[in-house]
Amino acid sequence: MTTEEKLEKVARFAQVLETQQKERLREQGLACEGNLRNCHVSVKEGNKYIRVDVGDSGKYMVDQEGNIFGIKAYGVIHRGHRYGTLDTTDQYFWGDYHAYRKYNGE
Repeated sequence: MTTEEKLEKVARFAQVLETQQKERLREQGLACEGNLRNCHVSVKEGNKYIRVDVGDSGKYMVDQEGNIFGIKAYGVIHRGHRYGTLDTTDQYFWGDYHAYRKYNGE
């Protein structure tokens, strides 16, 4: 996967993440302006990882192979919290505090 392709997939992931975070707030009746503003997703490219932040906090990191991880601390991946890859973002629900795999009925 080229760098350009990976950045396009990260941008798509960021869009899905922000949309699902906002949808969850609306479903729970918590969609005030401040909460919705804190759902804004930003992407910061680093040397080894791409950081995906929600609001003012770090949330996920993507490695060079496109694997998505949670974080231990800002800029530190948590290898025990792996959430698929950039190609499998549709298999997860990203609106809760932690992402979880959707039930596929199999």
